[in-house]
Amino acid sequence: MSTTFLPVGSEVPDITVQTHDEQSVTLRDFRGKKVVLFFYPKASSPSCTKEACSLRDGYADLQNHGFEVLGVSPDNPKPLRNFIEKQSLPYTLLSDPENELTKAFGAWGEKKMRGKTYMGLLRSTFLIDEEGKVSHVIPKVVTKDHANQIIELLSVA
Repeated sequence: MSTTFLPVGSEVPDITVQTHDEQSVTLRDFRGKKVVLFFYPKASSPSCTKEACSLRDGYADLQNHGFEVLGVSPDNPKPLRNFIEKQSLPYTLLSDPENELTKAFGAWGEKKMRGKTYMGLLRSTFLIDEEGKVSHVIPKVVTKDHANQIIELLSVA
């Protein structure tokens, strides 16, 4: 089974999820702003922590490029709040326990680990323009240097 990410030019889906502060939000709420939307499997896991901290450390640069940052995982709000507090993350994390938003972006698919195949969240990032359309898809995330990966992509675009 191959994965088909939401293609560039697509309008982002209006699916309501909760923030780490248990506020309901949809991506429509961010119209008029550019958004880095990153999907990660689990708050506080080693690779997800590297990715989140890279985005924390590059947050000012991303904001200078006009971006808000939103992270999406299947975690409930409480572990997301703990993750934010422990890592001093300056951006919003979204809770998607039913994987509705994840599946709508095509960030759900076949994974392999230790010889086993299973379905799960595919670490990926989408850049969204002010009109609420996908402007870039990053299917292969460099966790420890993700902010620079995004900024380099923007400087080439």
